[in-house]
Amino acid sequence: MSNFTGKEEYQKLFSPKAYLNAYFRMGEGSLGDDYLQFVLRQLAKTFHSGKVKGDTLIDIGTGPTIYQLLSACEVFKNIIVSDFTDKNREEFNLWLKNQPGAFDWSPVVKHVCQLEGGRISYQEKEERLRECIKQVLKCDVLITNPLDPVTIPAVDCLLSCLCLEGACQDLESYVTALKNITHLLKVGGYLVLAGDLGNNFYMVGEERFSGLCLNEAFLREAITGTGYVIENFELFMKNETSGEGGADFLGHYVIVARKERKV
Repeated sequence: MSNFTGKEEYQKLFSPKAYLNAYFRMGEGSLGDDYLQFVLRQLAKTFHSGKVKGDTLIDIGTGPTIYQLLSACEVFKNIIVSDFTDKNREEFNLWLKNQPGAFDWSPVVKHVCQLEGGRISYQEKEERLRECIKQVLKCDVLITNPLDPVTIPAVDCLLSCLCLEGACQDLESYVTALKNITHLLKVGGYLVLAGDLGNNFYMVGEERFSGLCLNEAFLREAITGTGYVIENFELFMKNETSGEGGADFLGHYVIVARKERKV
């Protein structure tokens, strides 16, 4: 597939700051607003349900973003974040270390605090998340141990948002990547997946990155075939396909699945 964005292109061309400015300026009409509203609401419900719990969570393909971890840090006191590209990990560390030039996540954090009942301030929420993050690791979902050379004991929860559909060239490699990350999860632990349906590309600045076009039927088959029982599958579908703003997609999904067996 000649238009597929490979690892080298991500390492060389992906601009974390351009990505954040294009998709994550919540409330400013960015293309990511519908996605954020939907996913943050579902993640708040998931992590406050009392079912998804334990000591350690790994976020696979964190990118330069923190939105997906804001409710998780209320449940998991040890969070490991991971991403393939050096620049994404560097950008994440700017926020983690509260350094100048870090992206302003306050509109997103305030929104999550409201979803969770306004019990703490957004500043407290950010500090709580910072305290939970124990490691920032390189990750490659296309290899058997995605965190190689680091080896860690199986964890209680895997979270992954907008990662596998960017890393995988075809449906077969998606299933392989899903199996690879599943090795990191305990039997009885939970997988929380979020992303886009029907996405073929997205723009970051002037650069075009490929997406793997997913649908509900494939996701259900891939996840159950990897040893999971799907407990919740939420969809947010757009009225029409749109490429405006630099990406095409049909909708968004959040899946919560329990690992029932090893595959």
